[in-house]
Amino acid sequence: MSSGSGGDEHRPPRFGRARSVLASARAPAPAIARLMERLLAVNTLEAATRLAAQAFLTALPLLMAVAAFAPAGWKSLLADSVRSVVGVHGKALAELRRTLAASGTTRKPSGAAGLVVALIAATAFSRALQTVCERCWSLPRARMRVTAWRWLLWLLVWLAVLFVQAPLRRGFGAGIVSGLVLSLLSSVLLWWWTQHLLLGGRVGWLPLLPGAVLAGAGAVALGYASRLVMPRAMDRSLADFGPLGPVFTLLSWLIAAFLIVVAGLVIGRLVASSTWYARLVGRPPYTPDSNARAKDAP
Repeated sequence: MSSGSGGDEHRPPRFGRARSVLASARAPAPAIARLMERLLAVNTLEAATRLAAQAFLTALPLLMAVAAFAPAGWKSLLADSVRSVVGVHGKALAELRRTLAASGTTRKPSGAAGLVVALIAATAFSRALQTVCERCWSLPRARMRVTAWRWLLWLLVWLAVLFVQAPLRRGFGAGIVSGLVLSLLSSVLLWWWTQHLLLGGRVGWLPLLPGAVLAGAGAVALGYASRLVMPRAMDRSLADFGPLGPVFTLLSWLIAAFLIVVAGLVIGRLVASSTWYARLVGRPPYTPDSNARAKDAP
């Protein structure tokens, strides 16, 4: 009897350990459920498609309008930067260079007015991106008087960053490794600042960091992967569909790029709300009530 009772004394700890193992095995399930819930709440695929459409319809014309007033050296730098980001080569790159060179013929007063119109129209792109950021952080839409100047500022900074992508990814002559480090750092900083700017400062810097890291790293990874995939995809689409082929390929690339960015921002919101990240940064977990400001912006 005593031996049996001794065996019973050891059973609860054994079963307790088994239950803890099963609980830990089921632990990722709620996190995955929350992730799927947030991805659906933000309409990730729809948001990425809308951003890609806005970038194609408004941001690219702005790029062409800016190239019309840029010196020849800057046009070549812009073409190299687009090649570094998108990964175009061969016939597609040659066509891009011809397009940028031909855009210089519009450098007239009417061209200047077109540049202003293109800049104003491109704010639809930054407005769409602001809406996505607000959805990711469950924030109400900010008032236009507070955010209008932020749309223009974001576009100008985006253009400046795009222009220097080629030398940046070469590490400004320091090598590929330095280029990778600088690309990651600049991309993370860009998406960190982008969220803070377009959200009007309603979310603190630390909660925005995980999403910036994920979106920035994903964008850089896509850029390096595009060097392997996009040249063949562009040439094949050009051969199959003619001049419209590269257009379809570019749209697909834009959707993939913004899908990575939006998903990174959504996951970043979940990370910022987690207890382990709160312990890491020494702050309470993110909640809209505790971290969002009462006003739209200062």
